[in-house]
Amino acid sequence: MSAGTTREWLLSDHPESRRQARLGQAYRTWSQLRANRLAMVGLGVVVLLMVVALFADLIAPFDPLRGGDLRTERLLPPSFEHWMGTDDQARDIFSRIVHGSRLTLMVVALVAVIATPIGLAVGTTAGYFGGWVDIVLMRITDIFLAFPRLILALAFVAALGPGIENAIIAIAITSWPPYARLARAETLTIRQADHIAAIRLQGAGSLRIIWGHVVPLCLSSVIVRVTLDMAGIILTAAGLGFLGLGAQPPQPEWGAMIAAGRRFLIDFWWVATMPGIAIFVVSLGFNLLGDGLRDVLDPKGTK
Repeated sequence: MSAGTTREWLLSDHPESRRQARLGQAYRTWSQLRANRLAMVGLGVVVLLMVVALFADLIAPFDPLRGGDLRTERLLPPSFEHWMGTDDQARDIFSRIVHGSRLTLMVVALVAVIATPIGLAVGTTAGYFGGWVDIVLMRITDIFLAFPRLILALAFVAALGPGIENAIIAIAITSWPPYARLARAETLTIRQADHIAAIRLQGAGSLRIIWGHVVPLCLSSVIVRVTLDMAGIILTAAGLGFLGLGAQPPQPEWGAMIAAGRRFLIDFWWVATMPGIAIFVVSLGFNLLGDGLRDVLDPKGTK
């Protein structure tokens, strides 16, 4: 099948199967996203983060945990040998940032995997049943939303103890309320739809309706919100690391690297600046990608 024929098959107004319809919708979504240059820049940053995290052992020229000679290799400026300089333990900063991308990607992925289902479950349940169920679940959500995310994460990490695992749990616990509010708003408009009433008349239970029909319709909006929240998750993780409550030394976590380099910020600016630039670039990439996905996937948005 030639490229032109494949494109016509994907864009057909009369698909012959569900597979063709789904592939056609995916192709239209990709075409709209590709037309947004800033979104493609964001996608490139996210893909680059994944590639760097996957091949960190091959990309990093030095051991991220073991430093060199403290007498001759400590706090060296950026050079051809050490692209981003060295820190106070004579460790190569570029290698530590490359390996730190694994921690960043792990935090982002695990928080999304944990927080998204919780938010969807709470929001769709509250919106579908309404009444006292809605009141109880939304008041619990409001309690979490009443506190700034970083402050609430600090409280949970203080209770659980410092460490990257506890930091992930704390960030996930504080990340689900916005998804719940969004899923509830979507469910309130969906639950009275004719196809939901038809499914209910066929004898389908509430659990089947929520997870089989309501959640898939809410998923696109929640995915957009999750993508936009990735930058906030990265900043929260970096904030916990900066305060010594996230990844513990000598792990190459970007926030902890900034905390270690703040003592040398005046004379040896690269120690704290390089991981700060990494946080900025990755956060900007997720924001640009999220804006592009919102334009493409949000049914209320303008195309």
